Amino acid sequence: KMSELEKSFRKFAMYGDTAATGNDMTGKNFSKMLKDCGVMDGKAVTSTDVDIVFNKVKTKGARTINFAEFQQAMKELCGKRFKGKSPEEALQAVYALMEGKEPANVGVTKTTTAGGVDRLTDTSKYTGSHKERFDESGKGKGIAGREDVTDGSGYVGAYKGAGTYDKTH
Repeated sequence: KMSELEKSFRKFAMYGDTAATGNDMTGKNFSKMLKDCGVMDGKAVTSTDVDIVFNKVKTKGARTINFAEFQQAMKELCGKRFKGKSPEEALQAVYALMEGKEPANVGVTKTTTAGGVDRLTDTSKYTGSHKERFDESGKGKGIAGREDVTDGSGYVGAYKGAGTYDKTH
């Protein structure tokens, strides 16, 4: 039977890695587990301490630790986290923090459900020359919206009296 601690270890070992079996844990996930469970508090136990212990317990040349090495790492760290307690008490206190924990997704970027298309095609958000390409309803003006179409009338663009010249002269 798997202990609560080992269940937590496996959940964090598999976190973010689809190919992981859950038997070995990377340094990144080890660090995440200690942070999420409150073992790494940034004061008594820092990320540097965690990395040092991880590299101390793993097999030379390996990039992961197994559950036995993980327990060894916890023995190293528990004294730092719970100063003044006996090693045995400190270890139990650290295990208590971790039992039944799962990786937290706090601060993980959520994907937008609507997708980017709605935002990109919302013509009311267009600025500058881009907004000239659409009429009030948001429908595109076609070529007239992209190019300055010449009218060929012979008048200047903004001339108010266009077409008032009588041809009798």
